[in-house]
Amino acid sequence: MRRKSVSYAKYGYIFCIPFVLAFLIFSLYPTIYTIVIGFTDFKGMGRTDFHFLENPFQNFVLILKNPSFQKSLSNTAIIWIFNFVPQILLALLLTAWFTNNRRKVKGQGAFKVLFYMPNIITAATIAILFNSLFGYPMGPVNDIYKTLGLSDEAVNFLINKWTARGIVAFIQFWMWYGYTMIVLISGVLGMNPELFEAAEVDGASGIQTFFRITLPNVRTILVYTLITSMIGGLQMFDIPKMFLQGGPDSATLTTSVFIYNQAFSGSYMYNRASAASMIMFIIIAILSSIVFYIMRDKYAAQLNKEKKAYMKSIKKAKKAARGSST
Repeated sequence: MRRKSVSYAKYGYIFCIPFVLAFLIFSLYPTIYTIVIGFTDFKGMGRTDFHFLENPFQNFVLILKNPSFQKSLSNTAIIWIFNFVPQILLALLLTAWFTNNRRKVKGQGAFKVLFYMPNIITAATIAILFNSLFGYPMGPVNDIYKTLGLSDEAVNFLINKWTARGIVAFIQFWMWYGYTMIVLISGVLGMNPELFEAAEVDGASGIQTFFRITLPNVRTILVYTLITSMIGGLQMFDIPKMFLQGGPDSATLTTSVFIYNQAFSGSYMYNRASAASMIMFIIIAILSSIVFYIMRDKYAAQLNKEKKAYMKSIKKAKKAARGSST
């Protein structure tokens, strides 16, 4: 006798319904609405009516020509470069240290927790902490300066543009290097341990093993780290906003802070804030594509091309054989 097979697929769809509803209401709808109002004259608190502009790209042109937006783009790029380069270098160094089988570092769990801990501290707390550290005229950093004899008077660090950018970049680096390290370590631990054993048997040094075996095999993890860091850097908001409010003289004004100011201060220009958001989306998409192209596996891409060429040649041969038979 045949037994009736029970299908449990419908229960999976039922369990997916809450997520799908939440995604449609709280993510997809706001995204589409943001795109739409970028082509309108929508601005002002409490207003619900809007009209599409005669020139639909007027808001985009105004944003691109806005000196504050241009400055926010350059600030964002500078701060991101100054925090990501040391971040990835230190994360790679710590990854090589923790995953080196010859060193066998003791207390790895405690070290990883300490390095990762800044990432779980709220941005508001960190902003208050660094405001206190670099306080003027009294603060720990000023006290150290006076003790070391570097300055007789208190120094207001936060009025210098490059110092302010450097502090924001350092905060971002300090908050995220532990996260990057954990991601890279997880990628290394997912590798086949026989690769490292074979390298050790062949007499490869720790540096050779890291650059010839570890890095090529964590290419995917590096791409993920680069993309997520770039997206996070271009969306940098909480620290520049809560620490220095974009100052001094807009030196730490990032694109996200600019968008926030357009939407929620002054005349509440939701249309221009929406246009700026879409411009940033396009920039992120272009830069992500460039990173994917640069970091692609060239050998695998070449094999894929050869495979496609081979399949095309087979199809042509089949077509030719059918033509000759008829």
